[in-house]
Amino acid sequence: MSEVYAARRTRLRERFAAAGSEAALVSRSANVRYLCGAAPHGSALLLMPEPGPGRDAVDLLLCPPDPAAELVGDHPDEEVRLVAVPAVGGDAAVAGAGMAAEAGAGSLAVEEHDLSVARHRALAAAAPRLRLTDLDCAVEQQRVVKDESEIAALRIAAEISDQALGELLESILVGRTERHLALELDRRLIDHGATGPAFPTIVGSGPHAGRAGHIPTDRRVEEGDFLCICLGANYRGYRCEVGRTFVIGTSPADWQIELYELVFAAQRAGREALQPGVEYREVDRAARQVLEAAGHGEGFGARTGHGVGLERDEEPRLAPSAMGKLDACVPVTVEPGVHLPGRGGVRIDDTLVVRPEADGGPELLTITTKELLAL
Repeated sequence: MSEVYAARRTRLRERFAAAGSEAALVSRSANVRYLCGAAPHGSALLLMPEPGPGRDAVDLLLCPPDPAAELVGDHPDEEVRLVAVPAVGGDAAVAGAGMAAEAGAGSLAVEEHDLSVARHRALAAAAPRLRLTDLDCAVEQQRVVKDESEIAALRIAAEISDQALGELLESILVGRTERHLALELDRRLIDHGATGPAFPTIVGSGPHAGRAGHIPTDRRVEEGDFLCICLGANYRGYRCEVGRTFVIGTSPADWQIELYELVFAAQRAGREALQPGVEYREVDRAARQVLEAAGHGEGFGARTGHGVGLERDEEPRLAPSAMGKLDACVPVTVEPGVHLPGRGGVRIDDTLVVRPEADGGPELLTITTKELLAL
C-alpha cells in the first residue's frame, strides 16, 4: 500500500503545484487517511515543498503527543514522517504552517472548507510571511474514483452488512423495539468483522417506516407493520449502505404491495442509469420521474443517492441540481423512498460500483433480496 499512498500524494502535489502553491496542509481526517493510511485524532498532513538545494521533500504527519494511542486506520505509510505536536493541546494544522515556513515554502495550500475562521487566522499568525491559498476540495475530488483495493474493502463491508441483516431476519421480530433491533444489528456487524457501523443504524416500524434518517425509538414491532432497516458496515475505514423494507405478518396489504412495487421500480430505474458518462442529475431523474408519475414526487426526498468510501456520504451527489458526470469505478448508493405520514413507507437502498457495459454494467455490492418478504 505504500506505493498507493505515495502515488496519491504525488497526484495531489502536481495539482497544487500547478496552481502555484509550494506546499499543502491537509486537515480533514478522511483526506489525511486517504493520503497516508492513518489519521490520528487531531492530525494534519503536511506535504512539503519539492526537493531543492539543501532540502528533502519529506511529508509529515503531525499529530498529538501520543499518536500511536489514537490511530484511526492502519499504521501510516512508512514514507511519511510521524511528528508529535510539541505542546499538549497544540493544533497540528497551526504547527504545520510554521514548519512549512521553516522549510522555505513561500505559499501553502490549505483546506479552507475544513478550517474555522479562528483556525485560519491562527495559521496566518503562525507563519505571517507565508501566503495561504485554498486547496479547495482537491482531495475529495481525487477520492471519487476508487482503486481496486478500495472497492475490495467496500465489497467486504457490503458482505458483512448483508450477513448481519440476513441473520436478523431469521429471528423473531414482533414485540421487539426499534432500538433493540438497531443495537442487535450493530453487534452483528462487529461480530462479522466490521470496525463498527458505518452510520447510526436505522430501524423504523409502522408509521416510522420509510422515514429518512429516522432515529430508532422504543416503539414495538407489530403485525401488519412495514419494517424499514438501513445499515452499513465500516470495514477498514470504508463504508457501505444497504436498506430494505419488509412486512410483518402473514401477507402484505394491497396498498403495501403497490407502494413497494412503485419504489422498487424507481430504484431499478436509478440503478440501470448508472453508466460512465451519465450526468449525476440524470440518475436522479430516472428514479424520481417514476415516483412523480404516481403522485409521490413530494415524498421522494432531496436526492436519489450519493458516493461512499472513507465517509458514508461523499461525492458525487445524485441530485436534481448536481453537476458532473459519472466515471467508472465510482461507488454510489441508489436509495429512493416514499413515506406516507401516519401509515409508513418504503425505502430500498443499495451500494453499487459504476462499471461500463463492456464490464457487465453496474456492480451490485449489497445483494440481500429485494423481494417483499412477509416476516
